[in-house]
Amino acid sequence: MELKVRYFNDPGESFFLFGPRGTGKSTWLNTQFKNALYIDLLSPQLFRLYSAKPERLTEYIDGNPDKNPIIIDEIQKVGSLLDVVHQILEEKRGKRFILTGSSSRKLKRTGVDLLAGRALLNTFHPFMASELGENFNLNDSLQLGMLPLVLNSQNPSEVLDAYVSLYLREEVQSEGFVRSVGSFARFLEAISFSHGGILNTSEAARECQVGRKTVEGYISILEDLLLSYTIPVFTKRAKRHLISHSKFYFFDAGVFRSLRPAGPLDSPHEADGRALEGLVLQHLKAWNAYSGNKNQLFFWRTKFGNEVDFVVYGPATIWAIEVKNSQSIRPKDLNGLRAFKEDYPKSIALLLYRGTERLKKGEILCMPCEEFLKGLKPGNDLLKNI
Repeated sequence: MELKVRYFNDPGESFFLFGPRGTGKSTWLNTQFKNALYIDLLSPQLFRLYSAKPERLTEYIDGNPDKNPIIIDEIQKVGSLLDVVHQILEEKRGKRFILTGSSSRKLKRTGVDLLAGRALLNTFHPFMASELGENFNLNDSLQLGMLPLVLNSQNPSEVLDAYVSLYLREEVQSEGFVRSVGSFARFLEAISFSHGGILNTSEAARECQVGRKTVEGYISILEDLLLSYTIPVFTKRAKRHLISHSKFYFFDAGVFRSLRPAGPLDSPHEADGRALEGLVLQHLKAWNAYSGNKNQLFFWRTKFGNEVDFVVYGPATIWAIEVKNSQSIRPKDLNGLRAFKEDYPKSIALLLYRGTERLKKGEILCMPCEEFLKGLKPGNDLLKNI
């Protein structure tokens, strides 16, 4: 696949760029900054050098005065470098830093303050459908996901299967995040059944034979490694009794499919439905991040079972989005959106499905999911073209 233009924009000052491995951070940086001073801490030699002597960074910068910005890849590997970066920024020497990372856990654990606001925090995401354009295929995306590392490879299925192993080996095991990698691997399989569902840590703990607190710690690791999201229930001015648990999603539909076991008793339709819902969420996450994080993402579910998959809420925005993995729309598919509209009359209700036609069912617009994903672009009103 040819190099694609990404929606992430250079903020024009020093910034952190966090994102899971394989999302294309390094490719984007190498394309944007030809005159940068580049330090890759995944290199064992550089890792040893800067771990032993972080102040070497100042010497290296002074020895290359014409190079700017300074890009430090995988900054969490040597968190002590941030003290040196902080000092250089304080001295106002006209240097700009771009600090990338695939995990914020080690930085948090060592008490690093992320430069006390002297560098912006940004996130990088898998491809969006509109970035791929004609190369986007919904069916393929539900199986392989949207990671550039996977889609740009000659053997995407094999690369995807190896992806989780890479994180287990290089992030979890090498950094000592968990005592038992085997228990964590069983947890990943067990928690895959919670993707797109209500998070039940007690049930997951029983499945992987560890304590509930251990599972909560594992989920925290996934979030810090940027491999998963939890979204809370929307409770603002609630008029009904709502559930209190969050919903859980892996950050990429392909990663979910790679982790989730399949057998003769499993329903392919159910797995496809969970993957589709996750694919919509990862697009909403990327759209919101690249648009300046102006909105918050929630879901809505009453104790009597009415549910809306996603609520997008912002200063002037309240959208309710339901996702259905079906070619047709049944009357009961609209129940959750109708209940939400009753409680929030100003909301815009949208049902995404696998059909090919736009339909208006009362106040609810039913739209092909593929069309929605292809039309979702940062900086635009989510429903501008609807």
